[in-house]
Amino acid sequence: MNIYKERVEIYDQNLMMTILGKLDENLKFIEKLCFVKLSVSDTAIDIFSKQETNSKLCAELIENLKYIITRQRKLDTKDIKLIYDLIKTKQIDEIKDVFDEVVVRTASGKSIRPKTIGQIQYVNSMKKNDIVFGVGPAGTGKTYLAMAMAVNAFKKKEVSRIILTRPAVEAGESLGFLPGDLQMKVDPYLRPLYDALFEIMGFDNFNKLVENNVIEVAPLAYMRGRTLDSSYVILDEAQNTTNEQMKMFLTRLGYGSKAIITGDITQIDLPGNKQSGLKTVTRILKDIKGLDIIYLTKNDIVRHALVQNIIDAYERYEKEKNKRYENKSKKKT
Repeated sequence: MNIYKERVEIYDQNLMMTILGKLDENLKFIEKLCFVKLSVSDTAIDIFSKQETNSKLCAELIENLKYIITRQRKLDTKDIKLIYDLIKTKQIDEIKDVFDEVVVRTASGKSIRPKTIGQIQYVNSMKKNDIVFGVGPAGTGKTYLAMAMAVNAFKKKEVSRIILTRPAVEAGESLGFLPGDLQMKVDPYLRPLYDALFEIMGFDNFNKLVENNVIEVAPLAYMRGRTLDSSYVILDEAQNTTNEQMKMFLTRLGYGSKAIITGDITQIDLPGNKQSGLKTVTRILKDIKGLDIIYLTKNDIVRHALVQNIIDAYERYEKEKNKRYENKSKKKT
């Protein structure tokens, strides 16, 4: 029986270690995925298979993993499976192109581009769909990339307005005592949206567009009763919407508009008796055409490296807490 062999040269040791993964986790996953046997030397990975197509596919996979790692500097089994599927469906070149694509340039000339595979899927989805849900933890670029896409669409005259909104839900703090009118009271909730737009568009340009009602930053309550035509609408912190608010928002969308809904279902600040509209909607709308739900993960975090470690620690804590709760429930029964 013939054994077919391919070799992929890897001279960078950091690159090699990333491909192999912790305790060779990625290596073992690739072997199962491609039906091959892998042999690792200091500067290469040798691929052996009874089927020539399997060995060639695996070699192509590893070559593409080398490219991906140089862009996002990390890799896990989900990334490997995604790249494998993209190769098999001949979509890998599209993904690689987007890694080098600039979504928009900030006022200071900084390029905004997706930095992880998850972010690439997110950007591609926003290009193709009129309604996109970006769900994931803090630091994954959900809102920032959505704003960059909105500014890009506005500059290309694909939309005539940008509307940014958030539910005004208090996260453990009370702002009711603050002086001023309603807008002044809700501004603290909207500050992260202002800050991102200042960076992307520049302070003066942003203020000018706000004065001309081209850009609107407002609490979600302001959306009721409106029809939003030719607009790029972003609903941020959507985990804090109720079911009624989410339905109200989605039914505001008019002709020539796009809606991007972002949120983190692990950070819900609603009262205990209220269901999150984001959690509900991702279940009941998942099969509707023209609508997409992108789940970003801790692997898509592009903030300080400690942010991912913090999220890992919280996940472990929640799992342990749930186990203790389950054990107590079993003892009672």
